[in-house]
Amino acid sequence: MINSGTPNKIRVGDLLVEKGMISQEQLMMVLDEQKRSGRKFGRAVIDLGFIAEDKLLLELSAHFAMPYIDISRFQFDSEITRRLPESMARRYRAIILMEEESQYFVGFVDPLDILAVDEVQRSLKKTIVPAFVKEQELLNAIDRIYRRTEQIASIAGELDDELSESDLDLESLLAESDASEAPVVRLLQNIFEDAVQIGASDIHIEPDETVLRVRLRIDGELQEQVMKERRVVSALVSRLKIMSGLDIAEKRLPQDGRFNIRILNRSIDVRLSTLPTQYGEAVVMRLLDQSQGILSLPSLGMPEHVQKRFHTLITRPHGMVLVTGPTGSGKSTTLYAALSTLNQSNKKIITAEDPVEYRLPRINQVQISSKIGLTFSKILRTALRQDPDIILIGEMRDTETAEIGLRAAMTGHMVLSTLHTNDAMSSVMRLMDMGADSYLVASSLRAVIGQRLIRKICKNCKQSYVLSAQEKAWLTGMGQNPNEYKFYKGEGCHHCSNSGYVGRTGVYELLELDDEMLDAIRRADTGEFTRIAQSSEHYYPISRCALDYAVAGETTIDEVFKITASLDESTSL
Repeated sequence: MINSGTPNKIRVGDLLVEKGMISQEQLMMVLDEQKRSGRKFGRAVIDLGFIAEDKLLLELSAHFAMPYIDISRFQFDSEITRRLPESMARRYRAIILMEEESQYFVGFVDPLDILAVDEVQRSLKKTIVPAFVKEQELLNAIDRIYRRTEQIASIAGELDDELSESDLDLESLLAESDASEAPVVRLLQNIFEDAVQIGASDIHIEPDETVLRVRLRIDGELQEQVMKERRVVSALVSRLKIMSGLDIAEKRLPQDGRFNIRILNRSIDVRLSTLPTQYGEAVVMRLLDQSQGILSLPSLGMPEHVQKRFHTLITRPHGMVLVTGPTGSGKSTTLYAALSTLNQSNKKIITAEDPVEYRLPRINQVQISSKIGLTFSKILRTALRQDPDIILIGEMRDTETAEIGLRAAMTGHMVLSTLHTNDAMSSVMRLMDMGADSYLVASSLRAVIGQRLIRKICKNCKQSYVLSAQEKAWLTGMGQNPNEYKFYKGEGCHHCSNSGYVGRTGVYELLELDDEMLDAIRRADTGEFTRIAQSSEHYYPISRCALDYAVAGETTIDEVFKITASLDESTSL
């Protein structure tokens, strides 16, 4: 933060006393705290609560004739910003804001630190104009822009050299990897820290012919880092196999495993899958943050009327409720939120999952193991003899599982499950295609929730904009007046890595089966069922939900387009 001594003849502390911003007594308390903790004066005066950071920086900016820049919405040019090495940016708490002719504007936590300013200027070999910026905003910007890429690349080079020196003696290398300083351990540590820091859901490690690609899935989109040290992939994969308890000698067949690690004070459950490819084994890891706990129904982001109906449906004494959608659409999160609502001492709950993603108290969770014949259907048969009130089936995969689940729902149990279909209406047809009798589906199925994940607009760079002609035509085709609403998008800033989006939320559709629909199902008349469902007041389509989010300024029309897949689908609304 700000040093207490400055070259402008007056100390910062004395300046604040002179301006009446702190008292002499408070000044002495700050100096005592500074001596005790080693913190800089500015940080100490802020942490003690004597003055707000904004107010302090504005005062110092005016007195020392240096700009104060709010970088919370600043649009960085990452190519220019990275001209200052990451190590120096972190050491001197500095970041390049922009380049103008023969000089750089550089944000500093403490621009009065002459040593820091001189070192940064020497590194950049240009005149710099220092500016005040908030400390936490600067650190956040450094994390977002540099993303540990230098560290990862440096350690990968070190590991590559070690592999070369040892003539690819992988066994010796892995034996040494018990030490936390081994290059392969540090490389994985940095990859995991980068992924957790930016909220990635998956890590992809992919060998190519001449390079190694590490890709992180962030808010549904992949971001790539390419490393020339291709040979390190064997050490990475072998280390991950050891962590997962897999066979490091087996490189011809896919393997699945899991392990738990602690990264940045978070407990991360990692589900790992290997796949033999032309250039070596590829690895994909799904990251589950156990520290965040299970979401509750209200925190899912369901529209209020959908949430109320869903709550009513799952708290009924019997029947089946399905959650549908493609892989990665948040189905498991919705089911776990439902279980947390139903998890009471007077209810017996048994789950059959593949895999068990989150551990829940009081609930009997069973892990599928096809190697020993412990399938969904086998677990369900046994579960029905365990006197359950509620049964969760991780996924309806075959006819036998579907029929056992439907019969359980018909005989006094509440059954929750997932199904891989594109929308709620096709779930009914899917069950019958799997071989389930139509009368069984009609007697047991009560409702279907369909869902997707949609990206949310970054609040730091959110701006209104004028719709294109195509967007206006689409809204008009949906029976909406395009001039009636204001729509938004993200301009791009360091908070969102210039994507305009931060985070995702669920969009949902709800289909409750009424007597007319059930009658059409009994007759196996799928055409009539679809016609009735589309015009029913008991059907809330997912495209309508997505549009409601856009109207509310939570997402963009582009994201709505992705949900609806094409303009022609607007007729289904």
